[in-house]
Amino acid sequence: MIYPISPGYLSISSSIKRVTVDHEMKPNTGFLSLAEELRVFILSFLPYRDILHCTSICKALRQTYLSSSELQYIVELGGQHLLPVSNTDNHTPISERLQLLRNKTHAWFKADVNSFESFPIPFKKCTTSVSVANGHVYLWDQDDDTARIIPLLLEPPQQTFQRYWSPGTLCSVPHSTNMDVFMDPAQDLIAVVYIVDHKTTYIDLKALSVDGVHPRAAGQTMYLSGLPGHDDSEIHTVGLVLKGFGRHIALQRSLSVEQGTSSDDMWQLQIWDWQHSTTSNSALSGLMDPEYSTIFDFCFLGNNRLLAWIDDLRIYSIEDMSQTPQLLACFLMPIPLDETQFILPMDDIHQIQAQQSMYTSDPAHRILCIFAPRPASRVFIISTKVFFDLDGIAAATPIPWEDWGPSNTRIFDQPHFCGVYVCGNRVLQSFCVLGEFKLHAMDFSPLAVMNRRGLGRVVKEPSTIDVTDQDFICDDFRPGDTLTTFLPYVDVVLDRTFRGAPDIWIDEDRIYLFDPEEEQTVEGTSTIEIIDV
Repeated sequence: MIYPISPGYLSISSSIKRVTVDHEMKPNTGFLSLAEELRVFILSFLPYRDILHCTSICKALRQTYLSSSELQYIVELGGQHLLPVSNTDNHTPISERLQLLRNKTHAWFKADVNSFESFPIPFKKCTTSVSVANGHVYLWDQDDDTARIIPLLLEPPQQTFQRYWSPGTLCSVPHSTNMDVFMDPAQDLIAVVYIVDHKTTYIDLKALSVDGVHPRAAGQTMYLSGLPGHDDSEIHTVGLVLKGFGRHIALQRSLSVEQGTSSDDMWQLQIWDWQHSTTSNSALSGLMDPEYSTIFDFCFLGNNRLLAWIDDLRIYSIEDMSQTPQLLACFLMPIPLDETQFILPMDDIHQIQAQQSMYTSDPAHRILCIFAPRPASRVFIISTKVFFDLDGIAAATPIPWEDWGPSNTRIFDQPHFCGVYVCGNRVLQSFCVLGEFKLHAMDFSPLAVMNRRGLGRVVKEPSTIDVTDQDFICDDFRPGDTLTTFLPYVDVVLDRTFRGAPDIWIDEDRIYLFDPEEEQTVEGTSTIEIIDV
């Protein structure tokens, strides 16, 4: 078994280091005179970096490590920033788990993108929203008011869902308009946000598997709180985005607020613990910047933290749902970003798959992707560890880019629209070269950088981009100004070219590629390409 890390691991680690150093001069001393089983037990309490350090300064401990599948598994998990999944029914020996994990890591870089299975999906150009997560494809057509969820090659005993909601069945409330749909197979949940009489917004919670209210929901309908300082008659909803993660459901609203003869553009974010309450006091709101068309955006970082884009990156605690989210830290970006910013979702916690899997990604050590199409198309790859190491940081004091960004980030220029997706510490991104697109598989985990085993190219040297594009000049930047970033990674160029950048999704086992511009069949279907890794 893998033992939890003891709070006193630092003293354990320092004691082992002292003993191993002494042992080089005095054989049969202390710790090294213990039976190997006890040495493994004690070392298993240490973080993976300390295990590696101890084994690098003592030949005897190195041999202990090489003979222990348990210690190697701890190092492999830690180096890939993974957490073991508790599963009392899993009796797979540690040695097999270790080999499976190593094989999976290397297979991802050796994926044969020319070998795929085509999966047909009903798709209407310009009207249908398509996404893939939890081994399912989700389709929602707002114009036709229809929705579908279809399983993609999932194998028993994984739970699957296949449903089609015809017009009028997503929500039966009279005089209502459906605005967004969120589906979560891991929790058998579908949430529908709708507006009644063009005024009042509600969210209904239902089960995917059967008709009716979700059995674990606090109620069928969740209610929004008002905008502080404004009467509901002054508020007009311009846009809605619904997201969920575990026990949380969040609704982002873009609003036009009338005040006499003038109006302001505002945003509001409200979060519910949907299994315990139909109302919520956990809400944020603010004015849109009139100088830019900035859109508020957000994503969940694990179960109790929220990352929001509000002119800069802000980390909030959402552990106490009875109050406004508490600001933990504010991180300044190096350049202003106008128009839209997409904080790409990290759909790598597949709870359905986790029931069968032996590990999952660590929320505090993942990769976050922000795609900024303007002022110049760029992709920001950011390590989430910087948003968790907050000791001694004052929430009200913004952290300058120079203090957090360069060593925790890579920035890629994208002169053409690209496809990009994130799963744990892996990024699959398309780059355009001479009019053709190629897929780059990148791994930002420390172990991949340390031990790529001949796969791909290790990138440790800094990369620099010019931030003074011809359509972007401001007081803070002048011609010749640059940004340099250092986050190390392994880059593998996959052997296939595309005429256009496909939509990309990835998970632990597969790559999904979808070309929305693909020529449709007579039956009105397109295909998703599914590549096993």
